[in-house]
Amino acid sequence: MKNSEKQGQTNAAQPKASQSKDIKNNSKNIVAPAPDAAADLKDFFIDSLKDIYWAENALLGALPKMADNASAAGLSGAILEHLSVTQNQVARLEQVFDLLGEKAEGKKCEAMAGLLKEGDSILLETTPGAVRDAGIIAASQKIEHYEIATYGTLVAFAKAIGENDAAKLLTQTLAEEKEADCLLNDVALNLVNIVAAE
Repeated sequence: MKNSEKQGQTNAAQPKASQSKDIKNNSKNIVAPAPDAAADLKDFFIDSLKDIYWAENALLGALPKMADNASAAGLSGAILEHLSVTQNQVARLEQVFDLLGEKAEGKKCEAMAGLLKEGDSILLETTPGAVRDAGIIAASQKIEHYEIATYGTLVAFAKAIGENDAAKLLTQTLAEEKEADCLLNDVALNLVNIVAAE
């Protein structure tokens, strides 16, 4: 083994100093902030709360449709159970807003809007039965993964700005989202995907 390899060095070409400087000075990619852009982490935290508050409320409208289109009783039941959990999560977000002295209000979450639109497309692109159920699970897990990422970030932000009571509430929701994802995974692997593959 060469000495450079022992020391963790690679033979990959390194950018020249002048190239690095050119990349940093390329202002074409710099985005100017909006007039109401967050100026500190607490502002960004509150803005992110508004985003997920909108997302959870939008999900309340979408979950009954998913349940109605599911054929497997286990899947329909899991979705309806998560509807009740989501109602509690909305109330919990309202508690977080209250702790922060902020009005509970939503700001359109483009990510959730896109995921819900994709879910509607999956319903159109699948016939009722196990294949549609597999599609509903796929769409639902994408939503769960987005929520897990969002709540994980919100917990970290809350802790960073010293909002420990808010962090505790958000941690409860994070655990629920992880549990919902595991339940969907179990339904997929132990029932729906097996039937859909026949």
